[in-house]
Amino acid sequence: MKPVAIFRHSPIEGPGYFATFLEANGVPWELIAVDAGEAIPADVTRYSGLAFMGGPMSVNDPLPWIEKSCGLIRSAADQDIPVIGHCLGGQLMAKAFGGHVKANAVKEIGWGDVSVEDVDEAQRWLGDFAGKASVFQWHGETFSIPPGATRLMRNEWCAAQMFVSGPHLAMQCHVEMTPEMIAAWCDSWEGEVVGLAALPPPVQTPQQMKEEIAYRLPAMRELAGRLYSAWIRGLKRN
Repeated sequence: MKPVAIFRHSPIEGPGYFATFLEANGVPWELIAVDAGEAIPADVTRYSGLAFMGGPMSVNDPLPWIEKSCGLIRSAADQDIPVIGHCLGGQLMAKAFGGHVKANAVKEIGWGDVSVEDVDEAQRWLGDFAGKASVFQWHGETFSIPPGATRLMRNEWCAAQMFVSGPHLAMQCHVEMTPEMIAAWCDSWEGEVVGLAALPPPVQTPQQMKEEIAYRLPAMRELAGRLYSAWIRGLKRN
């Protein structure tokens, strides 16, 4: 089986639990460290799927790899090679599929809840899972739902938390988190909240984030397992 290409855009925003899940299910993967200067591959047929992780930059920044990534995503879609995106990765997918990315009304940082939409696609991606789900957030921008895609989740702070389009899954939230990743991200918390007169409701302190790991992480792992299981069913097997 060809590997899943995992694109990393920041040293501390690696694949986390996503890689653990792939390995547990016998799916090979290959890391492409964009943050270290590795080039975006030109040939998408080398891979069974594409996975784009998070990053502190915006898809609206004039970075040379952004349009190349969008082009690769479109090429994958043309050939029915599934794509999955986490936060920045989801924004890249939205842009590639004809949506747009802009500032969200408020930053979301830390643990929060999202609501599953009452749509047919929810059954395909989540089975009998319905209602609210625990996720991790770290974003100040948001994407629009591209033409032809279906919103899968939302919350009161960000209407576009997740969309699906055929075998492709784009998330504004993070379901790949590990305790180690959360601890590393907390080190940059002060820079994320500088200039805020007061913390808005969806922004937690590092202490709050770490204290909620024990009961939030198992619930999020269940959600991630359902989403990732549905996604790998679409991988190219030859």
